[in-house]
Amino acid sequence: MLQCEAGHGTAGGNQDTAMKLLRYGPPGQEKPGLLDAQGVLRDASAWTDDWADEALAPAALEALQQAHWQHHVLVFRDQRITPAQQVAFSRRFGPLQIHVQKKFQLAGHPEVLIVSNIKENGEPIGLGDAGVYWHSDISYKPQPSLGSLLHAQELPGEGGDTLFADQHLAWEALSPELKQRILPLRAEHSYLAKYEELRARNPWRPRLTPAQIAQVAPAVQPVVRTHPETGRKALFVSEHFTTRILGLSPAKSDALLAELFAHSTQPQFVYR
Repeated sequence: MLQCEAGHGTAGGNQDTAMKLLRYGPPGQEKPGLLDAQGVLRDASAWTDDWADEALAPAALEALQQAHWQHHVLVFRDQRITPAQQVAFSRRFGPLQIHVQKKFQLAGHPEVLIVSNIKENGEPIGLGDAGVYWHSDISYKPQPSLGSLLHAQELPGEGGDTLFADQHLAWEALSPELKQRILPLRAEHSYLAKYEELRARNPWRPRLTPAQIAQVAPAVQPVVRTHPETGRKALFVSEHFTTRILGLSPAKSDALLAELFAHSTQPQFVYR
């Protein structure tokens, strides 16, 4: 779960994963992998078709995926890649979601949503308030995304960080009684939950058309999700998109959600 739209940090993995990311191939015939010796994604000027076919071979991608599952947030510093390269890299992990905010799609690359508070000629060039509330991207879709790939272009000298909250740790820190209580519950997620509130505060957020609203019909998700690959459980509610818990009265639903929202974003779970 994340809040705001910028960030920095380090990525890592176990020794086997790290070695696959640095170099791969049979002994004596090893080739450079995704990362250099400092753990930085290799210079994007080398992102040719041949490089993509080899350095992003299945073994390297699997190692990167394993690191993602283990650490949840991977950071590649000082990258200079084109939008086409970002899209191509992202697509190696599965089909890409096209965000409902068509106004802020990058021209020629609708898979890329521009997040920015910059205005040109009096008009915003991107969605300027995407990180106001804690949220899990696309949780309002029946099949949520595997993840998101953010590529920072221009950042302030201070502030503007992206915060990530580990919902596996949040689940594990719950009392046994609360775990038992919420494990069978399901909740509704809606992209529209706070949309009009945000529009009132930020007039550059566009009004959605009926067709766009139809694209983001509410979805029902388990309150506790189990990762299909690792088997780890995680909380799956957020203050931005989760509107109610099914089967509870509005008062009980609101109270339980407020408790889970406050618990899930405690500092000990957050990476800044």
